[in-house]
Amino acid sequence: MNKKKRIVVTGLGVVSCFGNDKDVFFNALLEGKSGVSTITSFPIDDFPTKFAAEIKNFDPADYIDKKQARRVDKYIAYTFVAAKKALESSNLYPEGYKNLDPKKGGIIIGSGMGGMQVYNDGVLTLHEKGWKKVTPFFVPFIITNMGGGLLAMDLGWMGPNYSISTACATGNNSIIAAADYIRAGKADYMLCGGAEAPILPMGLAGFCACKALSQRNDEPTKASRPWDKNRDGFVMGEGSGVLLLESLEHAQARNAPIYAEYLGGGVSCDAYHMTEPRSDGEGVKQCIINALEDAGITPQQVEYINAHATSTPAGDMAEINAISKVFDNTKKIVINAPKSLIGHGLGAAGGLEAVDTVMQLNSGMFHGTINLDDPEPLDFIVPKKAEKFDCEIGISNSFGFGGHNATIVLKKFKE
Repeated sequence: MNKKKRIVVTGLGVVSCFGNDKDVFFNALLEGKSGVSTITSFPIDDFPTKFAAEIKNFDPADYIDKKQARRVDKYIAYTFVAAKKALESSNLYPEGYKNLDPKKGGIIIGSGMGGMQVYNDGVLTLHEKGWKKVTPFFVPFIITNMGGGLLAMDLGWMGPNYSISTACATGNNSIIAAADYIRAGKADYMLCGGAEAPILPMGLAGFCACKALSQRNDEPTKASRPWDKNRDGFVMGEGSGVLLLESLEHAQARNAPIYAEYLGGGVSCDAYHMTEPRSDGEGVKQCIINALEDAGITPQQVEYINAHATSTPAGDMAEINAISKVFDNTKKIVINAPKSLIGHGLGAAGGLEAVDTVMQLNSGMFHGTINLDDPEPLDFIVPKKAEKFDCEIGISNSFGFGGHNATIVLKKFKE
């Protein structure tokens, strides 16, 4: 593997609670707009949590066939739209991608939970009508690899293609894996990230049973409050975030737009608890160290951190403790928590937050963390509203149930 091979981000795509346009998404973050609201897609009277960062009025436009969009699980539709928006932002859609070598392009877009709506509907059909009425698409549309598989069939790309499912670390794990194929010379370009569509009765019930969610039903927009002393759990989100990565040589040869440079990534495992992070932060600490080593930089070079910060009582400060063990210059580091605005996208979180990180580094504008009314001790620069900072290198953290940790390192692009 050639660690000197430079990898750049040439495309950005999102499906979010703010819509499917990366600029609308980013501007909403800069405005400090909350995407959290009362759930409207199913009855919620019996649930202790009644809100989420729900995607309302999802419009796949022409990015996926209308008939197919109705048939597939939403996580697959989200994958298609975010991926093709990433290609569009790189001047490769609707026609440009056809000029690429299909054997040198791959897709690693994961999902933490897969096709939950299709699974739910299939179980009900089996129970009420018997096995003969279960759709033949049941298995294909619940498995986590089908989003990338169908996308490859649509685009004709024949390179590396599989899904990673590491709960809320899925997006970052997928980005790291995709970049490694480019470094190894086994691909020239890769679509990567995550997608999730968990906001349905089964998904909400599961997280309520875990006692993981905020129950601030009287003030949904104030429920996601990372680092605030009155936080009481995370807020479910959904959507998809996808990056197009390319080798610098490939990008320059086709005169591609370059949004940022990918420097490296690191992974680790807490080996501690199914849902709780290690309070000593050792797993996250090692993950960040691994990422910096892979990127070939020192802790002193990091100026920005896109924190995992889900608004849980245990998780937020465990991450801060870990970060503080790696960096001795925290007073100079800008840190923010996008989940205060868009909730927790689960398997989509890493992809959405990678897009967020790239756009912040590229623009020099960094959004605030909202609802931070009574903050925990934080020895960082923590903007509460959008501010301009000159940050060149940033990291983005994602951690998942099972103790899975993944960190990526991104840099403002320079020739």
